[in-house]
Formats: sequence, C-alpha cells, structure tokens
Amino acid sequence: MRVSAQLPAFVVVVVAASVVGLAGPVRAQSLGEVGRQEEQRRQNLKNPAKVLTNKDLNTARAGVEEPVAGQPQPGAASAPAAPPAAAEPPKTDGPAKDQKYWSTRKKEIDAKLERDRVLADAMQSRINGLTADFAARSDPAQRAVIERDRQRAVAELAGLQKSIKDGQKAVTDLDEEARKAGVPPGWLR
Repeated sequence: MRVSAQLPAFVVVVVAASVVGLAGPVRAQSLGEVGRQEEQRRQNLKNPAKVLTNKDLNTARAGVEEPVAGQPQPGAASAPAAPPAAAEPPKTDGPAKDQKYWSTRKKEIDAKLERDRVLADAMQSRINGLTADFAARSDPAQRAVIERDRQRAVAELAGLQKSIKDGQKAVTDLDEEARKAGVPPGWLR
C-alpha cells in the first residue's frame, strides 16, 4: 500500500522533469545584441521616421508645414518649380497670440466673472434686507419706497445673473478656442 501512495507523487515528479527537459535551454540576449539587432532593423527600413525638433513644432503651430526630405510634395510633378518668393511675415488679424495674450485674456474674463459674483451676492443681501425692512414697516408711504428699491435691486440681480452666465460661457469659449489653437493648458492659468 505504501508503494501505491508514493506512485502518484513519483508520476508528478517524472512529468514535471520531462516538461522542464523538453522546454530546452533558454538563452538570454545581452543588451549589446539587442542594440545591434535594432540598428540593423532601422537600417533596413525604407522610410525612416523623421525626428521632430522645436523648429518643426513652431512651424506647425503657425500653420506652415515644412517639406520632409525624401517625400514627394503634392503638385510637384505636374507644375514646374517656381522661384522661391521673398519670405513674407505671417499675416495676423490681431495681437500675437503668445502666452501673455492667453493668460491676460483668461485673467480678464475670470476677474469680471468674480466681480459679477461678488456684486450678485451683495445685491442678494440688499434684497434680503429690503424685504425684512418692508415687512417691519407699517407706514404705506415707507413701504412703497422700500418696495420700489427692492424691485430695482431684483432687476439688477437678474442682470448680474445673466452677466455671470455670459462670463461662464466666455470661459468655456476661451478654453475651447485655446484647445483648437493648440495652446498649452498652463498658459491659461
């Protein structure tokens, strides 16, 4: 009975040893070998990748694309080569849209939005005070004056709330415009 109990353990050991033996020796590549193989692979490529530089990024932002060496340009085969024109500065519709431009616009919109919020809070406090004052007065002439002031304050609050909504939309629009222009997020802080 002892032999039969040891038999399954023996079979497991034999099967495990045979699996390990069939796997074959695994040879690790050195870093130098991997480097040589990668260099060989890159040399065999027909169209090597272009390395991007800061100059490439600046021209891409300006909307001008420089030709890539070794690649045919569209329309080059059908039209004769024209002499290069004198370099003209890019036409701008307004001020240069650099970091200062974007951060200044963002700060102006945020400042106006914050000012409108503070004024709306103050106007709500004034409305609350006038409402309490109206309830405390019994003289109809005083109540009429207070009610007129309260109605003006309510109208002013409505205007401020509209201005706040417009300011929030302006922030959203500026963020979207900056995103489309490829402006880094840090410029809008």
